[in-house]
Amino acid sequence: MNDKIKINLLIADETYTMTINREEEELFRKAAKQVNDRMNVYRSMYKPSGIPGARAYSPKDFLAMVAFNFACNSLKLEEKNDTLPFTNKIEELTQELEEHFRKE
Repeated sequence: MNDKIKINLLIADETYTMTINREEEELFRKAAKQVNDRMNVYRSMYKPSGIPGARAYSPKDFLAMVAFNFACNSLKLEEKNDTLPFTNKIEELTQELEEHFRKE
């Protein structure tokens, strides 16, 4: 049974109402916290300098930085979990074994 609930998440100083499966609530709240935590890191790194002409970053800029950071981390995890080279090697070794046993 799909047990749907509505939750409000504060992400980048905006409130978003979402209808989600109840069992995903913790996941969604953790994800929102991670986005906000990462945004706060970038905000502290790129504080307005007070220097005339210096770039002032908007929440949109920080969100782009957060999205890029998460995308890079996701790609790193995908590469780390790529089993294709191992699968290919296992298939190659299996063929060698099968050929060896056919000869005997």
